[in-house]
Amino acid sequence: MREFWIIFKQSFVTKAKTKSFFITTLIMVAGIFLFANLPSLFNVADKFIGNDEEKAIPVLDQSGVLLKRLQGQLQRSEESITVELAEESKKQLQQQVKDEEIESFIELDLDASQTIQASYTTGSLVDSYLPSTLHDALQAIQTELKAEELSLSGEQVATLFAPIQFEKQNISPSAKSEDELNQARVLVYVLMFVIYFAVIIYSSMIATEVATEKSSRVMEILISSVSPVKHMFAKVIGIGSLGIVQILIYGVAGFIAYQISSMGEENDLSAFFSLKDLQISTLVYAIIFFLLGYFLYATLAALLGSLVSRTEDVQQMIMPMSLLVVAAFIIAASGLGNPELGYLKIASFIPFFAPLVMFLRVGMLDLPLWEPLLSIAIMIVTIIVLGWFGAKVYRGGVLMYGPSRSLKDLKKAIQLGKE
Repeated sequence: MREFWIIFKQSFVTKAKTKSFFITTLIMVAGIFLFANLPSLFNVADKFIGNDEEKAIPVLDQSGVLLKRLQGQLQRSEESITVELAEESKKQLQQQVKDEEIESFIELDLDASQTIQASYTTGSLVDSYLPSTLHDALQAIQTELKAEELSLSGEQVATLFAPIQFEKQNISPSAKSEDELNQARVLVYVLMFVIYFAVIIYSSMIATEVATEKSSRVMEILISSVSPVKHMFAKVIGIGSLGIVQILIYGVAGFIAYQISSMGEENDLSAFFSLKDLQISTLVYAIIFFLLGYFLYATLAALLGSLVSRTEDVQQMIMPMSLLVVAAFIIAASGLGNPELGYLKIASFIPFFAPLVMFLRVGMLDLPLWEPLLSIAIMIVTIIVLGWFGAKVYRGGVLMYGPSRSLKDLKKAIQLGKE
């Protein structure tokens, strides 16, 4: 057991002391704080470069009455858009838009039936906020004009647009309330990315580490004093522990960044990531499926890494494993809108898909306890079988050198391990 802990410590400490680990962690923490405070940073940037100054949109008002109504409607709706009467002609305004002297202008008129005719001209390819806001304001003015034409009072017009009382009730035994579903969806969405990237990054790290030791002939010295099986699992657990520490750092940084961004008035970001209705069971399942998913793919990565003699061949060897992770993520992501789809239930019991798909279902639905427990049991059995088979392959694979022939080397590795 002493040899196991020596390799475990070496895998953990050596990677933790590398510049790449430190720089990556620092960049990710900085990125988390940057993302959490984007709204505030945008406001500061606007003030610094002067973009917060309101620019009035020129209006060609052929009707003579719509401009004042539009100004009043924009003020009532508290929009940060101002409009003013244009003194130039249409051709002159078009030229100013082409010369980027102004961003846009709008023409207004009334036809014989008192219907608003509006034409918005811009030189921007991504201008959507201004025209949509002006369209809504003009639509409200059109309603007012028709109400005046029909001699309807403001109260009568309001009754025409009174919303109905529509209440959604779901009596399905697996359904959650709307608030619980929204909170679960946020957590599932975030943790799906955590599980996905953790499996991709740390499994690849294990395979690369094993291949590096083989290419430098360090492996021959190691296996003379410790069994290949202990070496494999020490690598898996050592790098896995490092990954957990790194993710905890990200989690603490994210929590602090979220608290800082929520100290002021609530914004869209803080509202989206609000976890006040978070269920503890969802968080527990996230930890369980993360650990099981990691050990499942990490054991497979160590197995595949032992078949490679050069680090350049690692990515090619673990490509099938990476495709499994990608497929699991795509399947799980397709169920964010409807986690009750039939194929999701089937995929949640397939061990290589279960870490993401079953977590999606258990996070967003009130499933019978036997379903997640069965999925967890299947994954544990798969890890044990994969570990037993992986140990046989690893025992011979670490002694194999020469060009890699992908998965065809499995049989050779098993035979070499018996000798």
